[in-house]
Amino acid sequence: MASHRLGETLLPKKLALPVFCSDPISSVAYATEQIVLVLGTAGAAAFLGLAAPISVAVALLLAVVVASYRQTCYAYPNGGGAYVVSKENLGQSASLTAAAALLVDYVMTVAVSVVSGVVAIISALPSLAPYAVELSVGFVALLALINLRGVKESGTAFAFPTYAFVGLTLLLLATGAYRAVNSAIPEASSAHLQLKHTAQVGGIFTLLLCLRAFASGCTALTGVEAISNGVPAFKKPKSKNAATTLLIMGALAITMFSGITALALATHARAYHDGNPSVISQIADAIWGRGVLFYAFQTATAGILVLAANTAFNGFPTLASILAKDRFLPHQLHNRGDRLAFSNGIILLAGVSIVLIIGFDANIDKLIQLYIVGVFTSFTLSQAGMVRHWRGELGRTGDPARRRAIHRSQLINGTGAAVTALVLVIVVRYKFLAGAYLAIAAMVAIFLLMRAIRRHYDAVELELQPAPGGVMLPSRNHAIVLVSKLHAPTIRALAYAKATRPSHLIALTVAVDQDDERKLRADWDYRGLDIPLTIVASPFREVTRPVLEYIGHIRRESPRDVITVFIPEYVVGHWWEHLLHNQSALRLKGRLLYQPGVMVTSVPYQLRSSSQALDNTDEVPVAAAEAH
Repeated sequence: MASHRLGETLLPKKLALPVFCSDPISSVAYATEQIVLVLGTAGAAAFLGLAAPISVAVALLLAVVVASYRQTCYAYPNGGGAYVVSKENLGQSASLTAAAALLVDYVMTVAVSVVSGVVAIISALPSLAPYAVELSVGFVALLALINLRGVKESGTAFAFPTYAFVGLTLLLLATGAYRAVNSAIPEASSAHLQLKHTAQVGGIFTLLLCLRAFASGCTALTGVEAISNGVPAFKKPKSKNAATTLLIMGALAITMFSGITALALATHARAYHDGNPSVISQIADAIWGRGVLFYAFQTATAGILVLAANTAFNGFPTLASILAKDRFLPHQLHNRGDRLAFSNGIILLAGVSIVLIIGFDANIDKLIQLYIVGVFTSFTLSQAGMVRHWRGELGRTGDPARRRAIHRSQLINGTGAAVTALVLVIVVRYKFLAGAYLAIAAMVAIFLLMRAIRRHYDAVELELQPAPGGVMLPSRNHAIVLVSKLHAPTIRALAYAKATRPSHLIALTVAVDQDDERKLRADWDYRGLDIPLTIVASPFREVTRPVLEYIGHIRRESPRDVITVFIPEYVVGHWWEHLLHNQSALRLKGRLLYQPGVMVTSVPYQLRSSSQALDNTDEVPVAAAEAH
């Protein structure tokens, strides 16, 4: 797709919802389970009743964060993720902290979402349990391939699974409510299991248990920021459509999360430490039984959990592109691919996520401990930045109505900043030793890496500034053609070097074998070439060092001259042919690039296989090794 067609990829709300909101919508599938899992460590069923007030607190927090990010959508129509907001209002250090937190969070989103989806599949088909890692890696690769086709294409592909999960979840809640009114709700398959007492309770310990459960339940808030980061991807009016989509997402997430928690309490579902079967699958089994609806719901749950990673596949490459533009990440991440997607960012995200999944053996209980620290770090910085943004807006307007609206927005963002900061403290406190320290260490490492990359780019830019007087022309150009034997590639290189009309031209060979040296001299004399042949002895059978020493000698005698080295090369058509030819030219070329005042010119000679490869692929073959 040509660059001018970027407008064709803009998303309507119905496609933006599955693209940007699959993560927060899918989080309801395991947020309740994390709360129940923590409360279950108290060892008594009575403590599971605390899931209700904890879920209410999480739902209220989600409402506050959604309201806060709606303000960001209007204030930053060009994309107001935590990095952009922090950069404009809090400075570089805060913005890089937010960026590092988001990058880690996006990687964790892919790993946790995909592994959670595989857990849902295994809940329905336990025989697949030994293949959890392979299934997870396969799904990540599939998501990457679909996203490489473009944003709009991925939205179209993922729309049905997202809406199927929402529809079936609402149907499950409605069925559960109907059964609660008309008859007793059946118990979950795990209701009879004894809880294992592993946490101290009573007094302050009960409060600490609730805070820990609350911290785990806050996984329901992951991915909320994605819409504010992707406002430019919406159709016009961008800000309004983004804010509306965010509101729809918040309403759906709160409704489904609250309903699933209520059904978990009503069915007395227990959470297993190994995640199988999941709480949400136990609820579906209790309400519907193992019929068509159950398996349809398990399929939809697995689909939405896997597709939740798509939020990261849109957020990570976009953020990486912005950071690359600001020179905090490699420039390659800023470029769009042929489908107008940030292909390099997509591939990088998939690769890191696969490594993480394999490293943690696709264990959801271990992976989820690394989660949400980055989420609330970015939440807090973004909302604090918005408070300062509105303060600046107040200083630029005197309209009373406008000032009242700004004060209202500032209050919303200020509340969001205070609440998310408090939650961040709770999350770090109760998840640090459980594994969050790894996420924090990764954030610190990425922060320092981005600073180092920026210093490097700044230093290179300064070094590449042209001198005020322009570039001084060299006095002379010494041309050297490297020769191993006198064959067609060498003849072509000699002819080309002569055509450049250098000030001085020689052919240079390194004498490693006496027989080869005598044959080369004889061939040279036989052909009567008018270019002098210089032979450098190499008693230790080296090639690179004698050439460098010879060139260094010329540089010392004529430091204002330039030296051009011509290297004849084969062009081959098959990968295995690269292995059959001497690689000394590649090594020598690499060393010559470090020599000041030396230019390196490759003179290609196409073999027959390269022509065949060109006919088969319509692509230019790659230059291979030295003709030897």
